[in-house]
This record gives sequence, C-alpha cells and structure tokens, in this order.
Amino acid sequence: MKAFQLMGLAIGALLGAGTAAAGPLPGGWSCTGNCGTNTAADGDVTLAPGFGSYQWISTAGGLTGAGQLPVGPTGQETNGSSAQTPTFSVNAGDKLNFYFNYITSDGVQFTEYAWAGLYSGTSTFDSYLFTARTTTSGNTVPGFNLPGLGAGVTLTPATSAIIAGGPFFSPLGGNSGACYSTGCGYTGWIQMNYTFTTGGIYSLGFGVTNALDQAFNSAFAIAGVSVNNKPIDPNPVPEPATLTLLGASLLGLGALRRRRQQG
Repeated sequence: MKAFQLMGLAIGALLGAGTAAAGPLPGGWSCTGNCGTNTAADGDVTLAPGFGSYQWISTAGGLTGAGQLPVGPTGQETNGSSAQTPTFSVNAGDKLNFYFNYITSDGVQFTEYAWAGLYSGTSTFDSYLFTARTTTSGNTVPGFNLPGLGAGVTLTPATSAIIAGGPFFSPLGGNSGACYSTGCGYTGWIQMNYTFTTGGIYSLGFGVTNALDQAFNSAFAIAGVSVNNKPIDPNPVPEPATLTLLGASLLGLGALRRRRQQG
C-alpha cells in the first residue's frame, strides 16, 4: 500500500510539488542534511508566539544516518538531518527556553522521531532534553520507547496529542499535505523550559530521522532559542558597561602612546 501511495506522490512532485525557498540557519549554527529558516507561516506551521522566524530540519533531502539519537539509536533510522547552535556559557540556575513543533507525514509502524539535547562544547553529548515520535494515540512528546524528558525540563502545554492529518509544510518536499495512515500530523508549538544545574560551555543539538524507509518525510521546527531570555548569538553586542570600559581602555592606551612619543 505504501508503495502505491509513494507513486502518487512522485507523480505529484513531477507536476510541480516542491519545497518553498527558505533562508539559511543563523550565523554560527551548523547543519547536516536539509535545514533552513522561515520568516513567515508555512502551511500548518505558523510563526511561534512572539517570534518572526523559526529554524527547521527535515528528512526530505536528508542524509543517511543523520538526525539519529546520538546515544542509544533504535536501529530503525534511515536518513535525516541535524542542526547545532553555537556554544554559549551558563551558570547553575540559568534558564534555557525555546519553542518546537514536530511535523510528520508518516504513521503506524513507521515510527519516525525528532530530539533535542545538550552538548558540552560542540562534540561531547551531555543529555537529552526531550524526544518526539510518530504515534497513533497519546502524547507525541516524549517519544515512546525513547529517552523521556530531561530532569529540569518542563513543557507548555504538558500534553501533546498529534493534530492529525496530512500536514502542509513545504520543507516536507513532495510529502507536504500527505499522510501515511494514522499517526501523522503535527504537534503545534510547544514551549520548552530547562534550568541548568551545572554551569559550563554548552551547545544545543537537534535531529529528525526517517524510520525503516525514506518515504513520507518528517520535520522539526525550532524558534526563539534563548538563555535567560537573551537569544544565543555567536557575535553578541557588548553591554553598555562593557562598551564604556572598552572606550576608557582605548583612551588610556592613546594617552600612554602620546606620552611616549613626547618623551
């Protein structure tokens, strides 16, 4: 049955179905597979509350092995995509916040998933924040038979039954609007809040993967990544006090240079 549905989707793609243009990920982010930034609502994926853009990763155009869980993969993964933020420094008690939306056109036994987790620096995996997975009933987050919510993580809303039906979202490519049986749909925007218990240098990683085959794609959208309500920025603007101190230092260096030249 799935093969016949795939044939219909392929014909639809040849007739003009495609992926809408999207911008790149923000500066300092990295991508493996298919990633982008949207600045407007796209089908069933609206802008997150209070934000004018969001990032996404998709299994459409993804790479073999990309997007799978960095620790304890299921063995069903085929192809997918992943993204990672630049590093940021935190103290114990600092709060990490962002919105996410899991979108999938696959269902039943083809249990695809997405995840978000923390890395120490950029290469050492630290811990999972949450997982999301195709399901026919109950909560999509955390994904069944996958790591649960990380300690200190809260979600709003706390429950996440799938909004059923073929989701329209252009990063799904030719699968936008398609649905393979029950379990496909999207979660809508969910807010994630996490309180750090240990200070250090971290980065955020995200992944999404197909399961068992490469048909009927899934995507994962992320918006408003911030620490203590300040966006993660690889080139942060100095605080006013820092600018004042820097200006005073430059003036001092200039005066010292003039004295040396006069002497």
